[in-house]
Amino acid sequence: MPPEMSNNRKQRVADRLLGQIRSGAALPLRGRLLLMADLAWPSIVAQLSSIVMQYIDAAMVGRLGPDAAASIGVVSTSTWLTGGLTHSAAIGFSVMVAHRIGASDDVGARSVLRQALVAASLFGLVLAGLGAGIAPSLPIWLGAAAEICPDASTYFLINSLFLPLHTLYCLAGGMLRSSGDTRTPGLLGVVMCGLDILFNFLLIFPTRTIDALGGLAIPGCGLGVTGAALGTALAQGVVTGIMLFRVVCRSEHLRLIGRERGRFLPSRQLISKAFGIGAPVGLQRSAICLAQIASTVIVAPLGVVAIAANSFAIIAESICYMPGYGIADAATTVVGQSTGAGRRDLVRSFGWITTITGMTIMGLAGLALYLCAPWMIGFMTTDAATCELGIEMLRIVAAAEPMFGASIVAYGVFVGAADTLMPCLMNLGSIWVVRLPLAAWLAPTMGLRGVWIAMSIELCFRGAIFLLRLGGERWMKRAKA
Repeated sequence: MPPEMSNNRKQRVADRLLGQIRSGAALPLRGRLLLMADLAWPSIVAQLSSIVMQYIDAAMVGRLGPDAAASIGVVSTSTWLTGGLTHSAAIGFSVMVAHRIGASDDVGARSVLRQALVAASLFGLVLAGLGAGIAPSLPIWLGAAAEICPDASTYFLINSLFLPLHTLYCLAGGMLRSSGDTRTPGLLGVVMCGLDILFNFLLIFPTRTIDALGGLAIPGCGLGVTGAALGTALAQGVVTGIMLFRVVCRSEHLRLIGRERGRFLPSRQLISKAFGIGAPVGLQRSAICLAQIASTVIVAPLGVVAIAANSFAIIAESICYMPGYGIADAATTVVGQSTGAGRRDLVRSFGWITTITGMTIMGLAGLALYLCAPWMIGFMTTDAATCELGIEMLRIVAAAEPMFGASIVAYGVFVGAADTLMPCLMNLGSIWVVRLPLAAWLAPTMGLRGVWIAMSIELCFRGAIFLLRLGGERWMKRAKA
């Protein structure tokens, strides 16, 4: 069967099942599980691809030594902050497009797209200017050692300069998902990983010969940390171009070529609506990333080995929770559809089905994390001290993964039910009130171990309070019986 026919068939299955929710028809357990899986896997692929790309970057830079790895690690949370802001800027427009397509208003959806392309580009330019302005001082503010500050500043500077591109990447992916094409972003995420490997291979390392291939000379630029930043940016640039082409020239609902003309200058009303949708998401992402930056400040005085081990362990652990975020995306969709249809029975059912599924998958991922920790850290660095410490951190946090999964997926459930304020406060309160004070208290005596023990305790606490709220009734107030 041709790939196009297979994809269309799978899409029809999802549409049929969502149609049953909207029509009030019965939806058996098998149908609920099938719908959740069909909506979740493209998002899981896309998010895993993003993390694998970070993993590849870390592994290649790790071959340059702990100083190079630490220079990226010390600014990694700051790059996540700027990346989260670009995602938040895109999500408001994407949701608006999804609403218009759902209302069969494709002309209105294309109007949003035109204005969003300009607004997102301008937002990315503003972020790029701010990032470039603080790049020289950021590692110093974070307490990094003097020997890693130059590379850390350069890495953050290059990342900042490419933020307009990253904003368009987030926007294009969001638009495709909103139009019902969830597979293209996922598959292109895999392509981006392949390009990242290629560009990093050529840019990070100098020209060298491979004896196993008969002394074959492999060209290289030898740019080190700078090459890692450029390689990622170039890979994302290629994929962004493909996705924009797909949106503007090929999308059934959003194609602009050969369609009606419209304004590109963003209107105040459109910006206001997009801001109203995206601002809460941005606020939470910013607060969480700022908490991660505060955690970096706690870790930085512990030395280069601790910074590198912390960075590698964070990247390795993140592979485990990406499936949770994919299931959370599916939860938001199915719970949102059920809430709109007044299917209170399905709202609660999907809430527990998706959350338990997320906990189970992340529990298995935690077990794999514990068993594979030596390989996962060893793949990124050959420094013995960094390896030993990174492995220990992964094994500390492995037991907390199921409860972390509970908080991730339950949050997606609550978003689908339009219950966002309290879950946002729960997330922020758990991190700022439990994790950071505990980490600051334990780090001086226990070092990096204390920081990760604090993290594990907080993840379990956060999962528990989210499960308690899921078991209540208040979050379902918008789902009429």
